[in-house]
Formats: sequence, structure tokens, C-alpha cells
Amino acid sequence: MTTQQTNPIAAAERIALDSTDSFPSRIGRVFLIEAAEIAVFRTSDDEFYAVENLNPHPKGGPLAEAIVSGHYIYDPLYDWKIDLKTGLVQEPDTGEVRTFRVEVADNQVILFTK
Repeated sequence: MTTQQTNPIAAAERIALDSTDSFPSRIGRVFLIEAAEIAVFRTSDDEFYAVENLNPHPKGGPLAEAIVSGHYIYDPLYDWKIDLKTGLVQEPDTGEVRTFRVEVADNQVILFTK
């Protein structure tokens, strides 16, 4: 018998996180979905973005404490600029963060894991 390993959050596709009112502007909130930490950010123009709470820097670290400016975050440890829309680290640095689709429906923030 073989055992298949799966992504910890692959089983769920749509997860209601919380009401929009519970997300302060420009501050990240961390949600533990199975074994994965997801950082959800609300921008100053009320857009919501979600990324894996894992810095792509070789030394790692969390991203939830990042400074939000527009649709970018600046990580507090290494000052890397990361695009919340694409997950791409901006030049001169390189790397990528896993992103998740987020929608708002009936005043609820919904995370899509697939």
C-alpha cells in the first residue's frame, strides 16, 4: 500500500475567514489553514490579498508583520518589496511568495485555496 502526501490545504477550496470589519487597514492577519499559515492583508483602498506567511528570503521568517503600501508589502526583516498581486519579490532581490485568491461576499472575506 502506498501513501500519498498532499498539500495541507489542498482539500479545501473556499474558506470563509471573518467579516471585513475585523481586518484593520494595512495590517496582516494570520490564519492557520491545516498546517499552512496564510497572511491576509487589507490595503488602504479596501482590497484584500493573501500570501503564505513565509518569507522567500534564504533565512525565511514571517510576512504578516510586513508594512503595507499600495498592493506591496515590505518585509520587516530584510526590507524586501513583495507584490501582493503576483507574489513576486521586486528587484534587485528575487523570489516568489505563494499567493491565494481572496474575495469579499456578504461582508465576509473568502479565501480560495485552489
